[in-house]
Amino acid sequence: MTTDKRIELPQGTLDFLILKAVALEPMHGWAISERLQQLSHDVIQVQQGSLYPALHRLERRGWIKANWATSENNRRAKYYELSAAGRKQLASETEAWRKLTTAVDHILALV
Repeated sequence: MTTDKRIELPQGTLDFLILKAVALEPMHGWAISERLQQLSHDVIQVQQGSLYPALHRLERRGWIKANWATSENNRRAKYYELSAAGRKQLASETEAWRKLTTAVDHILALV
């Protein structure tokens, strides 16, 4: 039996989780990764090689916007926040995710 708590995220889930993280407050990339790891009790660990392409993809889609600012450790960092289009997308994806997980829960309860 493995002691590794991490799991592979289904396709598209990382984008959804990033939207949720930045909906709470503007954050730089490292903080987003740390927040997701903390809130998931270390199950979700996002590597930079996945995080930054996802942030750029969300920015291109207009779901997040970015501004440069000084971080808490006095470094220049790009802070990401949810746009109006991102709020709509997050609401839509949240509803779809809840429907999906409810359906899966029902199936698992039967088996």
